[in-house]
Amino acid sequence: MLDTTLFDAYFFDLDGTVFLGDRLLPGAAETLAGLRVSGKKVMFLTNTSVQTREGCQVRLHKLGVDAELEEIMTAAYAAGLYLREQEARPRVLIIGESALKEEVDGFQIEQVQNPAEATHILVGMDRAFTYAKLQAAMEAVSSGARLIVTNPDPVCPVPGGSIPDTGALAKAIETASGKSAWAMIGKPSAFYAEKVLAKAGLSAERCLMVGDRLETDILLGRKSGMKTALVLTGVTDRCAAESPEIVPDYILPTIGQLFSIAGTGTGAVS
Repeated sequence: MLDTTLFDAYFFDLDGTVFLGDRLLPGAAETLAGLRVSGKKVMFLTNTSVQTREGCQVRLHKLGVDAELEEIMTAAYAAGLYLREQEARPRVLIIGESALKEEVDGFQIEQVQNPAEATHILVGMDRAFTYAKLQAAMEAVSSGARLIVTNPDPVCPVPGGSIPDTGALAKAIETASGKSAWAMIGKPSAFYAEKVLAKAGLSAERCLMVGDRLETDILLGRKSGMKTALVLTGVTDRCAAESPEIVPDYILPTIGQLFSIAGTGTGAVS
């Protein structure tokens, strides 16, 4: 059994960790409920930019998972926080879907359509991405607008495979404009980690980050001082999990095995 005295908070990625499509992954409901019964803080940390926090909450509730709005952090919401706190009077052209625009609007940040008026380009996942949008973003960035990327994920796991995510679109804009992104907001950025830990009200060493992706979930935890657990239900398979560059503290087949972690050492759970 998991020694629950090791951590006060458990942070979970969503897609590929808690659910996949409209299906809750094995052991997710029982694990989350068990942690709450044990008095542990639970938060959901996702790099999605195509769902608002409210949308994520509704999705979790439909799958039978309890979640308060303040327990959810998305890359879209974090991008709104960043623009409000780090940039002076931004005028933002958004390449993304309605959820991203809604989250940014919630921070009373001005949104523009004309590339010539934009001080910032905010790029999220956009399943209606077009050549015209690429052209507009290229023109804005080439003219000096700062390129802000919600998350670096090149693909998003879906039932049966994956689909292009924000990172793929951002690379196209960087290539076309000849300029690199000014900031990346989602996991594994220090900004994202700072906001999550502030919401949790805990030091990093008292938190466990659980996710399916080495370069976002696990790297977020390692860079910020958290312990980490990689699950093999999303984009990372057993072979890729042996990466020498990013080493999780635990490797689990699913989050249903979270309670099989014993003691205080690190290592893989088969």
